[in-house]
Amino acid sequence: MNSFSRSFTSLFLIILFNVSRLPSVDALLRAPPISAEKLIGALNLFPNQPINIVDGVDLPFIGRKIAERRFSFPNLIDPSGVSAEELGHHAGYYQIQHSHAGRMFYFFFESRNSKEDPVVIWLTGGPGCSSEVALFYENGPFKIANNLSLVWNEYGWDKVSNILFVDQPIGTGFSYSSDRRDIRHNEKGVSDDLYDFLQAFFEEHPELAKNDFFITGESYAGHYIPAFAARVHRGNKEKEGIHVNLKGFAIGNGLTDPAIQYGAYADYAFDMGLIQQTEHDRINKVLPLCESAIKLCGTDGKISCMAAYLVCNTIFNSIIARVGDLNYYDIRKKCEGSLCYDFSNMEKFLNQKSVRAAIGVGDIEFVSCSPTVYTAMLMDWMRNLEVGIPALLEDGVKLLVYAGEYDLICNWLGNSRWVHAMEWSGHKEFVAAPEVPFEVNGSEAGLLTSHGPLSFLKVHDAGHMVPMDQPKASLEMLKKWMKGSLSEWNGDAEVLVSSI
Repeated sequence: MNSFSRSFTSLFLIILFNVSRLPSVDALLRAPPISAEKLIGALNLFPNQPINIVDGVDLPFIGRKIAERRFSFPNLIDPSGVSAEELGHHAGYYQIQHSHAGRMFYFFFESRNSKEDPVVIWLTGGPGCSSEVALFYENGPFKIANNLSLVWNEYGWDKVSNILFVDQPIGTGFSYSSDRRDIRHNEKGVSDDLYDFLQAFFEEHPELAKNDFFITGESYAGHYIPAFAARVHRGNKEKEGIHVNLKGFAIGNGLTDPAIQYGAYADYAFDMGLIQQTEHDRINKVLPLCESAIKLCGTDGKISCMAAYLVCNTIFNSIIARVGDLNYYDIRKKCEGSLCYDFSNMEKFLNQKSVRAAIGVGDIEFVSCSPTVYTAMLMDWMRNLEVGIPALLEDGVKLLVYAGEYDLICNWLGNSRWVHAMEWSGHKEFVAAPEVPFEVNGSEAGLLTSHGPLSFLKVHDAGHMVPMDQPKASLEMLKKWMKGSLSEWNGDAEVLVSSI
């Protein structure tokens, strides 16, 4: 063992010792790590509260699972002048069944095409970031203009689906509780809450329960999505409640199998010219320790999971230290100061009294990204969520993993590797399948590998947030994937991919 490896072995043992001395998870909650603050600051999101724990609040909606209202956003520029009833836009709270006092907030937008279109749920990652980030900047019905008016998104996913945007886990966005025991720490708590919400939603909207259902999201939702899909599938098999017509789940630039994905960081950074060979080799000397820590996390529980998080993130942090002010969500761009994206108009818009009145949130704080939720999920970070996916594939539930090619933090290379390494009955055929152009109207928008229910798509000219960078391509991707025609070519020539 050379001196570098010995020093990192010593560091790993020190980390294990120090983590073992943490008095409790509550101690972590009182001191969010710098990385959480950095993540949130990088998105130019600065919530007033670290989490929505509302002390002494008089909780409404007792005795009712769902409290939902139709609404129309103020300042919506809509030349057609349609009414709120015609729009079919809803906002609501779900009284979380298995919680002490939790309330989950959601937006629901009926399809602009047909109410018989599939029901799609979108989950934003973080962990702890509100799904309103996607709603207003990625695939929702609207975009926010600089004067805080709303304009229609030509490529909103509500054009082909009835779409839900949910603030979860508890304490994120407008979701809240009056009891800190409702903070979730693992995928069981997260997926159980989402399953209970979905049951209540279909009870409120029985006309939608027969529609095809798809789970989508990005980033840390690479954990949420497989866990939620498995929970829905189990609920169906055990006939727990309303049957959910689960057809597929899609993960965009996600974190799903950390052992494989952390191993791809230095390779991706080297391939993209961000680091030199010597730096690549030095950084990768940490990999054996990272992989060992992740294995321990899978069998040993909390302390080893915290150690894995700390050890493995030295890999990512070492790359960031070398590339400086690079935007690690899109390496084509630079961060200006500490800000990589400016999503601050979302907070300004949602904090307007007229908007709060329209969606019925009263005085509840909007928490764009919660450092407390982020910290509470640290023990979950290094767990492998790929393990539950093969059983879903074997039962015919489709999976699409897609990734923008210029994202570093959840890069396409790591995602491609775990998808190709996954053992299932179609593994050999998937690995042998050709990589073909993903074409929309004759223009190549990405490279696709698929076999049976499994598809992997590398999206051209996009970073971490594919629907934001390539809105038209992402809408076509969703539409074709839901219809089962993702690999079909269209010969009509048309420029599709946005310019850099």
